[in-house]
Amino acid sequence: MFRAVKPETKPETRVEVTSTQRLSPGMTRVHFRADDLSAFVGSVCTDRFLRLEIPLADGSTVVRTYTALDPSITEGTFAIDFVLHGDAGAAGCWAASTEPGEALTVRGPGGTYAPDPTADWHLLVGDESGLPAIRAALAALPADARGHAVIEVRSDDHRQPLAAPAGVEVRWVDAIFDPPLDDVVRELPWLLGRVHAFVHGEAGMTMRRIRPYLLRERGMPRGDLSISGYWRRGNSEDAFRSWKRAQASARPAAYAAG
Repeated sequence: MFRAVKPETKPETRVEVTSTQRLSPGMTRVHFRADDLSAFVGSVCTDRFLRLEIPLADGSTVVRTYTALDPSITEGTFAIDFVLHGDAGAAGCWAASTEPGEALTVRGPGGTYAPDPTADWHLLVGDESGLPAIRAALAALPADARGHAVIEVRSDDHRQPLAAPAGVEVRWVDAIFDPPLDDVVRELPWLLGRVHAFVHGEAGMTMRRIRPYLLRERGMPRGDLSISGYWRRGNSEDAFRSWKRAQASARPAAYAAG
């Protein structure tokens, strides 16, 4: 397993937007470049994340956390996928309107998870907020890997091309018409051997519905499960961050990652 790496232990890096790419109606990829990406040296976690200082219209900034994809230290490049919610959400609004040449300050990367090569199979579960880290995990799996990847999207037109080993079944869940995400997970065939799982998305779904199923009903060792909430239904980004800090202080084990 991997020891958690906090982005606060890494130096600040100034990065510049080079291009943007619409992946679906609800997600935009922003490509970045930096003169020095040495902070990524030794970063092996597939959920590697950065703290971004997002500029606001009034000249202030807010800090948001996002998964860094495909970092190249030699080229000084990486990408981040942003979930879009119309006019809501500082980071999504920024990503929808940013243009090449705009600069940001980032800190990191941190990280807690990478697929365990000794596991017999893998379980990857999330919604659109967890999709970038799931994408990176699938890319890191060996060709003979086995398992399931389950991703909930707002509707079928939010699906994206997603490469996976032949032995890993990818299932898309339509949040409107399909059963709830936890019911879909419960219906998956439970494969033989030790599973290593990554479950990240809406906090109520991951922590209150899927987590008890995996730990109590399936008896997974806590160290084989990386699970957390990336957002909470009904909360703004800032309110969720405050709630999560309070939860972590009250019950640190609830957000422990394997």
